[in-house]
Amino acid sequence: MNKKVLILHGLGGSDYPHWQAQLAADLIKQHSVVSFPAFPNRNNPELSIWKENLKKEIEHFNPQIVICHSLANVLWFHTCDELDISLEKLMLVAPVSRTRVVKEAQSFYPYPIAKDLKAKEIIMLASTNDPYMSEEEAMQLKEALNVEINVMKDAGHINADSGFGSHDFALEWLTKEENDKGYV
Repeated sequence: MNKKVLILHGLGGSDYPHWQAQLAADLIKQHSVVSFPAFPNRNNPELSIWKENLKKEIEHFNPQIVICHSLANVLWFHTCDELDISLEKLMLVAPVSRTRVVKEAQSFYPYPIAKDLKAKEIIMLASTNDPYMSEEEAMQLKEALNVEINVMKDAGHINADSGFGSHDFALEWLTKEENDKGYV
């Protein structure tokens, strides 16, 4: 895969052994150009600052693919209407509930349902036991966004803290088209 991939972390970041950090390394090994910016005040973020950083990163990096985890999904929902971009793929992993405000990220709430997620192909991944969004809420968000969903069994918040360090699901989805054509 030889694409420009922007990986966006959630609250607290996605340092190794988080799957996003592992995915970034593996994508680079496959000759993709990866941007994995660390947003400021990642443990107590401010929406306006993260939005400004995201807009600058999009303008500078011009990705073809964006991968969001947790609070980064909310950041994308708040920002995508203001972006002049057309992505090939967008992956929304472990979005957080619309009804339960995370105290450290209060400025991100309430969050909108974006009408145009700015991507040709979109998938959302959720878990049957995510502490930040129930499976029922995930299905409601999937319907509201009109996107495909893959619900993973007992994957928690799909992060290292829930014992989920693998990124195979992301790598497989990102390289699916190349695999189907016999490129990989």
